Amino acid sequence: MLAMAALAPLMPLGGCAVPPLTRVGSIVWIGYEPLFLARELGFYDPRRLRLVEMPSNTSSLMLLATGDIEAAALTLDECLLAREGGVDLRAILVFDYSAGADVVMAHPDIRRLDELKGRRIGVEETAASALVLAKLLEHAGLAPHEVEKVRLTSGRQVEAYRGKQVDAVVSWEPFATQLESEGARRLFDSRAIPGLLVDVLAARADALEEAPDNFRELVAGHFKAQEHLQSLPDDALRRMAPRLHLSHADARMALQGIRMLDRAANRDWLGGVSPRLGGAAAELAQTMRPLGLLQRAPDLRDLAEPRFLPGET
Repeated sequence: MLAMAALAPLMPLGGCAVPPLTRVGSIVWIGYEPLFLARELGFYDPRRLRLVEMPSNTSSLMLLATGDIEAAALTLDECLLAREGGVDLRAILVFDYSAGADVVMAHPDIRRLDELKGRRIGVEETAASALVLAKLLEHAGLAPHEVEKVRLTSGRQVEAYRGKQVDAVVSWEPFATQLESEGARRLFDSRAIPGLLVDVLAARADALEEAPDNFRELVAGHFKAQEHLQSLPDDALRRMAPRLHLSHADARMALQGIRMLDRAANRDWLGGVSPRLGGAAAELAQTMRPLGLLQRAPDLRDLAEPRFLPGET
C-alpha cells in the first residue's frame, strides 16, 4: 500500500495519458532564438516540449547519440557528422543560413588575414567552427600549422579574449557583438563563404515516429514566433535580448547577419523530389571531405523531412 501511495503522484488522473516529452537541445545563437521566443509566448505545451540550453553543439551531438535528447538545433555540417556516426537524424526545419553572423574576431592590431600567422586562434571543437577556420586559412594563404589553435567552448570566448589567452576567435552572434564591445574587430565572416553555413532543426528518426504531434507543435511554434518577430519586432527583440546578453539595438543588428527562412522557403528546402537541402548538403560534403571533416560521401536519403511543416502531412 505504501508503494502504491508513493507512485500515486506519477500516475495519470482520470485515465488521461501523459504525453511523451520531447527534449530539444540548443546553444545560444540568434538564428535559434525563435524557439525560445515561442516558449516565452506560450506556444509550447511544457508537458510535451522542453528546450534544453546546451554549452556547445558538441554536447548536443553527444546527447543525441545517447538518446538523452530527441532533437537539436545544429549546423548542417554537424547533422552530416552525426549521420556518418550512425545517428539517424532528419532535418525537419531550416532555421537560417549565415550571411555574416559567423565571424572571426581579432585583436585590433591584426589588420590583414596573413597577419594571423603565428597567432593564437580560439575555436570550438565543432565542424562548423573548423570549417570557418579552414576557409579563413585558405583565404589567408596560411597552412594549419602556421597558427596556434586554442580550443574554447562558446561560453569562454569573451573571457579568453579579455584574458589575452587568444589573439583571434572563431565566433558567432551574440558572442561576436560581445567581443566587439571588448575591442575586437571583424576580420573575416560568412559573407565570404555564402551558403556554406546552414542551420537546421534535426531530430532522431525514432523520436519522430514516437511523438509526431510534439514535433508539429515545435515547428508550428517556431513559425508563429518568427511571424511575431516580423510583425512586432520591438516586442520580440525586447524578449530576446536578455537571453542573448545583448542590448535591444545589438540584437537587431545581430539579425542582419543571418537570413531566416519562412514557411514557403522551408517547403523549397525540404520538400519536392529534389529538396534544396540535399543539394546544399552534397556541396557542403565536398568541402568537408578534403578537410578531413567527413570520411566518406554521406548518405543523403531521407535527410530532408518536410512532413512536420505546417500544412504538410
